[in-house]
Amino acid sequence: MITSQQMRAARALLGLDQRQLAKLAGLSVPTIQRMESSGGQVRGVVSTLVKVITALEGAGIELLGENAPSTGFGRGVRLREAKKGKSG
Repeated sequence: MITSQQMRAARALLGLDQRQLAKLAGLSVPTIQRMESSGGQVRGVVSTLVKVITALEGAGIELLGENAPSTGFGRGVRLREAKKGKSG
């Protein structure tokens, strides 16, 4: 659904701190902190995840899954697989 990295990046793009995201999503700050500190895919109660996703999308964020095309317009950011450097 959403990764902790996506949550942090989305907040940064919106210029929100954890308190502001918690308020937008109707959640507590410790809940947002726990979600963002998890590694990779955020685990938790589905309704809590939906609240965060709905708040971010309502604020203008388009969350992209692995290899998903973007349906939005304008500028954006997507993490791609890093190129392997030459060693030796």
